[in-house]
This record gives sequence, C-alpha cells and structure tokens, in this order.
Amino acid sequence: MLKLLRIFIVTICCILICVLGTVYSFIRFKNPSNVGIMARWFGRLHPLFGLKVEYRFPNSINKLSPAIYIGNHQNNYDMVTISYMVRPRTVSVGKKSLIWVPFFGILYWITGNIFLDRENRTKAHSTMAQLAHRINEDNLSIWMFPEGTRSRGRGLLPFKTGAFHAAISAGVPIIPVVCSTTHNKINLNRWNNGIVICEMLDPIDVSGYSKDNVRDLATYCHDLMEKRIAELDMEIAKRN
Repeated sequence: MLKLLRIFIVTICCILICVLGTVYSFIRFKNPSNVGIMARWFGRLHPLFGLKVEYRFPNSINKLSPAIYIGNHQNNYDMVTISYMVRPRTVSVGKKSLIWVPFFGILYWITGNIFLDRENRTKAHSTMAQLAHRINEDNLSIWMFPEGTRSRGRGLLPFKTGAFHAAISAGVPIIPVVCSTTHNKINLNRWNNGIVICEMLDPIDVSGYSKDNVRDLATYCHDLMEKRIAELDMEIAKRN
C-alpha cells in the first residue's frame, strides 16, 4: 500500500514539476541556470522515497569556474539524489530519445540541455567537439555521465572518453561528483530507506593531458570516483 501511495504522489509531483518547469523555463528561455533550478526541484523529492540525502561540496564551491562535471549513473533514483548537485550555469548532455519521454522530454529540451545522437557516431563526435565552443563562448559548465548508461548494480562501469576530450579541448577542469550506492537499498514499501551521500570532489586539472593520453585521464577519474564511492558506502554502513 505504501509503495502504491508513493508512486502516485511522486508521479503527480513529477508531472507538476515538468509542467511548471516548462512554463518557467519558457519565460526564461535559454537561461543557462534553468537546468540547475529544475534539478534541485526534483532533488527535493527524496523524502517521498524515505531517503535522507546529505550533500557535500568543496570549500571552493562559490569560486568554481566553467568545468565538466562527471557523475556516476546508477538508476532512476539519480533524479532525486545526485541531480541536486547540478550547479548554476550548467547544462547536461543526454541521449536524443529523451525528447520522447512524456512531460519530461519537453522540459529537458526547453531548459537548454544538449541532445546526443548515440546511434550516429559522426553526429556524436560533432556534439562533443561543439561542447568546448559552448563552454568558452557561453561561459557554461557541462554535466555528463561518462558511463553512458545506468549501472544498475554493476558497479562503476568503464568510462567513455567524450567528456574528457571535451575538457581537454576547452581547457577546463573535470569535477567528479559521486553518489553512494542506491541499488537494492530502496524499498518503496519501507518507510525509512536510510542515508544517501552525494559529494562533489575537488577539480582535476587536465592541462597535462592531450588527445593522445585521454584514456589515462578517464582511467584516473574512474579509479578516483570508484574509491570514493566505496568509502561513502563504508561510512554509511558504519552509521547504520
């Protein structure tokens, strides 16, 4: 019964956010902070899932310049956990098929996010090349999930290199954002589903990397994030 009630309430809330967010973003058309505002609206829904989410930011959070943020992509609960970490003047890169998701697709488009056609490799490479231009021309940051798909309990999947090529081309740092494991930890029939920790790590300078060793950068970031996720999981386990 609790699960059905939660699904109903969350569905209504998500539709309202999408509709009101679309109107809000239309009024502020192409404002680069729309994405972050909508992400925080969704992030505030976490109590409906019985979750307590802790957000951790570096001390330099208010001094961060344009960057490429990379996060671990676990499941649909990312919408109410790690999404809250999206900063102002940050847009995300998502698969082209998102435009067809009822209510959400139009919101995703009108807030200024960037669509990626994964089935067309030439277009996908072109999109990555354009990111550097947008970062510098529009003073934007970009949010990406370098795994390319939800991990669904398989741990942190190998990273694709698109985000790292874009960071090197634009000359901006990579900022990893990690969320503790939520796979198989949330039971919608359970009132209290515990703690989730989302943490933004310090910026990683990419000036020592080039397209020739971009895979080394991707591997370094992957290992750093994997280690930190394990540490957060251990911290939560000790607190329970």
